[in-house]
Amino acid sequence: MKLRVANCGLRTPPKRVKARSVVDSSSGIHHSKFSSGFTLIELILILALLVIITSLAAPRMSGFIRGRALDSESRRLFALMHAAQSRAVSEGLPMVVWLDQKQDAYGLSEETPSKNGDPKAENLTVDSTLQISVLNVGMSSPTMFNNLPAIRFLADGSVDESSPQTVQLTDSAGFMRWLLLNKTRTGYEISDSKPN
Repeated sequence: MKLRVANCGLRTPPKRVKARSVVDSSSGIHHSKFSSGFTLIELILILALLVIITSLAAPRMSGFIRGRALDSESRRLFALMHAAQSRAVSEGLPMVVWLDQKQDAYGLSEETPSKNGDPKAENLTVDSTLQISVLNVGMSSPTMFNNLPAIRFLADGSVDESSPQTVQLTDSAGFMRWLLLNKTRTGYEISDSKPN
């Protein structure tokens, strides 16, 4: 009679394979047959690939960063113009967006502030890599505010006829972005192409 022994769910552990050690006779160092890691040549190849990829991506990244500064500043100026237009309509008073080309700054204020000044006035500085300039100021009597060229928004939300037609932002590499007065004189729009 043969007895069968039930396995009872116990499993025999797998056999482990021992790594063989090899002794380098010249240095006396033990080397494993299954050693892991990178060789010096593999590390040099990986570093060379990283340098190549970085050199290809760097010019595109600098253009992207430069474009972001121009884009960000033009949108901020556009938002300030929109805020001035909204204030002019809601308060029923003319508002001005003044542009200081020498100090590379701009801001929003009431055209005729009270004795205490305009509590909602805003003063902003252009990004340090950019310059602001006003084009088409050569009109007979351009709109001025505190001896600075200004865009004047009337109480009905329209732009005054003597306001500048174009505001230009230029970065240190010579790239430009323009804010152009639209044909209906109801506001400005951002443009990547030079105005005619």
